Amino acid sequence: MPSSKMCRRSFLLMGGAALAQGLTLALPATAQAVQVKKGKVNGISFYQTIVDLTDPKTFISIGLANNATFANTMQKTSGDEEFNKLVARHRASVIANGTFFAKNAQKTVMGNMVAEGRFLKYSQWENFGTTFGLRVGNQPEMVTARVDGKPQWNQHWFSITCGPRLLRQGEIWLKPEIEGFKDPAVLGTGARTAIGFDADGKKLFLVNFDIALNLQQEAQAMKTIGCYEAMNLDGGASKALAANGKILVPAGRPLTNVIVIYDAKNPAPTTLQQAWARFQKGDRPLVPGG
Repeated sequence: MPSSKMCRRSFLLMGGAALAQGLTLALPATAQAVQVKKGKVNGISFYQTIVDLTDPKTFISIGLANNATFANTMQKTSGDEEFNKLVARHRASVIANGTFFAKNAQKTVMGNMVAEGRFLKYSQWENFGTTFGLRVGNQPEMVTARVDGKPQWNQHWFSITCGPRLLRQGEIWLKPEIEGFKDPAVLGTGARTAIGFDADGKKLFLVNFDIALNLQQEAQAMKTIGCYEAMNLDGGASKALAANGKILVPAGRPLTNVIVIYDAKNPAPTTLQQAWARFQKGDRPLVPGG
């Protein structure tokens, strides 16, 4: 389970008022498959990435430090990498921080991880946290293993395990202890990022908050933004965001893993698109059943 060694940074406590209203967004002039814009909810500003999951040229993947094939484990590690190098190498529409990793020498990445229909990290024993996954056709789901049972990994084109979970079926759902979280840095107040999707599963929201929040505030903000399901991602010094090659939020430390989003303007590599086509047809030989 996540330990107190998970990388976090302390921030000042903000007032506990609920964020139930007051959402404002700077809207783009024309609709785009991937939009990055500033928003504000009850005075709390944030960068918001909105992804049209129905767009055929939208592809979501995971980038690993030093172009590794597998994520860091206790047995094998590829270390970490500066965020600007990850951004330069992937040339994507959006790149953001992903899941937690430990301070140990191996920089072990939390949870199981799937990208392009194959495992980047897998252990049958890991059952903590919450998993955000994308199935055939970019259909999203959110699974909390200790409540819902383990995800059906063989159905995932993409998945990342983090947490705690913030929203469940449109309502705030905060039970981090059940998920296995005990680190005070995760349970307290800090720099936050979160991921979620709307009720019809057509829009993905990736949110990078400008100020420190506790989990209740983060959950209320994600609900106000329009999420039906949502979970917390890594934050603190790992909080990072880049759009169209420009770094909007620089990471405070090297990272081990990032979420990578491609669109028509910043197309996915041909090999990734080919893997996507095979996955849609049921070709998933590298991912065992859940």
